Amino acid sequence: MRALIVDDEVEFLELMEKRLSRRGIEVVTASDGKKALEALTSALGEGKVFSVVVMDVRMPGMDGLETLRHMKEQAPAIPVILLTGHAAVGVAMEGLELGAFDYMLKPVPIAELIVKMEEAVQAAAE
Repeated sequence: MRALIVDDEVEFLELMEKRLSRRGIEVVTASDGKKALEALTSALGEGKVFSVVVMDVRMPGMDGLETLRHMKEQAPAIPVILLTGHAAVGVAMEGLELGAFDYMLKPVPIAELIVKMEEAVQAAAE
């Protein structure tokens, strides 16, 4: 599995990269929407498509929903899991309407996140 993790909290990115890599998942991180789209464009150009994207909804600059819109234009088949706080559940629901696979509330237990990532990859393969 190859995952793109997008979050403006650098500590969260580092933790996710470390914990997911230990479980054999190839991880690419991006600290904002613009960098995420650059990573996606680069990956598509190299023929190394991401299996799944895990992205925070609330980020400065380009937020998760705007980034999701652009991602779905570039690579509609890649499943996206949105991460959100309790206060932004309505925004996450909007993300589902835009084509996100699902959303999870932060803080997200790593085991639950991995299960959700596997479900998303499986659903995209069907």
